[in-house]
Amino acid sequence: MFHPLTTLAIDLGAESGRVMAVKFDGRHLALEELHRFPNTTITVHGTLHWDFLRLWSDIQAGIEKGRALHPASLGVDTWGVDFGLLDGNGKLIGNPVHYRDRRTEGMMEKVFARVPRADVFAQTGIQFMPINTLYQLMSLLESPQLSIAQTFLTAPDLLNYWLTGAKVCEFSNTTTTQMFNPVTGTWATPMLEQLDIPTHIFPEIVQPGTRLGTYTGIPVIAPACHDTGSAVAAMPAQTPHAGYISSGTWSLAGLEMPHPILTPAALAANVTNEGGVNGTYRLLKNVMGLWIVQQCRATWQAEGQSYSYAELVQLAEAAPPFKAVLNVNDPVFLLPGDHPARIRDFCAQTGQPIPETPGEIVRTVLEGLALAYRDVFEKLTALANRPLDVIHVLGGGSQNALLNQMTANATGKPVLAGPVEATVLGNALVQLLALGEVGSLSEARHLVAQMDGMRYFTPNASPAWDEAFEKNIVG
Repeated sequence: MFHPLTTLAIDLGAESGRVMAVKFDGRHLALEELHRFPNTTITVHGTLHWDFLRLWSDIQAGIEKGRALHPASLGVDTWGVDFGLLDGNGKLIGNPVHYRDRRTEGMMEKVFARVPRADVFAQTGIQFMPINTLYQLMSLLESPQLSIAQTFLTAPDLLNYWLTGAKVCEFSNTTTTQMFNPVTGTWATPMLEQLDIPTHIFPEIVQPGTRLGTYTGIPVIAPACHDTGSAVAAMPAQTPHAGYISSGTWSLAGLEMPHPILTPAALAANVTNEGGVNGTYRLLKNVMGLWIVQQCRATWQAEGQSYSYAELVQLAEAAPPFKAVLNVNDPVFLLPGDHPARIRDFCAQTGQPIPETPGEIVRTVLEGLALAYRDVFEKLTALANRPLDVIHVLGGGSQNALLNQMTANATGKPVLAGPVEATVLGNALVQLLALGEVGSLSEARHLVAQMDGMRYFTPNASPAWDEAFEKNIVG
């Protein structure tokens, strides 16, 4: 009897992680969830941390559950920007800090006092956000942690090191740090030296598909270790003029490009150039994403009102449209907390009607996201000087039919939603490419396009979307 080849895809998101088996019989892909676990945060003496030891324990448990499938390889992807530091003995110095921690407050200004903003962009091509690794490291300049550190590893690279002993940084996740120079293909050493960040701690950078070693006999292959890089690798694009939204806690809306765009116009638009598979770049912008809905749900739950995400979408669908226009990228929504109150405050401060019910609040958020996507794609297509034929919505957010239809309506572009498990599929596909089981990225994407579960949304033209966009609150 023929047994399909199996890879293990370990995918860690901001809310949860999972170990998935992806089986390939030469023509079709099939997924099996082996182990799902929460990704919880811990606050210690006012600092917000990830619980990396718990994540490591769950990853080991998931791999053990998959061992009976005789996996040909495994790969890890996570969120971007966060990191761990190793001492001279290869031991972790402190638990990795969460990017939403307040330690980066004021750090962008400290960087720009030494290296002008335009120079930072010219050397990195990355969107300016206070969560970026560059500003996290800047906050450690006077910390004993940085003074004793010998190796810097991004979040997935730390896990790969624990799996294999390899002290390397994978390309796609490295680019999220705002410390990688896409022109030279190396760490942005001159800029880092200007900032007094020790450059000896930064290891070799490897490409997606690199074999890193083995974990208890299972080959470990670096996929696109940044989760968005993996998701975009699984984009079932059938046209060179496709856009994508990797939709989850964050929304990352962008275009796949053969090279970065580092022009003054790109700087002015505050876009980012993140690395992808096969040397591509993801020209994109971060949009706050479903994080706001997640925080609203948590607030209501703490108040004794428990809603599922499906219930919140139903309430939003029944709520009146465009009660207010929300700038979902306002910094007030970055940190955890009472987001319903923050939404009401934003609307009051901008002189708009205030959404009160959960349905009104969630609809306002979803409309704000759709308008933000329109803003992003108008900027990106102008920078890239190319048309946009279709928008692929990838990941968990692709299940939100209301938001998908709003996105089609706001942008005037058809939306193809799916696959839900884009990140897992992209992780596995890079492994299959490295194993020689799939011949090319286009062949891999064709396999995804054949899978069930895709949904198509046709735009419904309405002047109400243009009127809301012209309020210019979403920029």
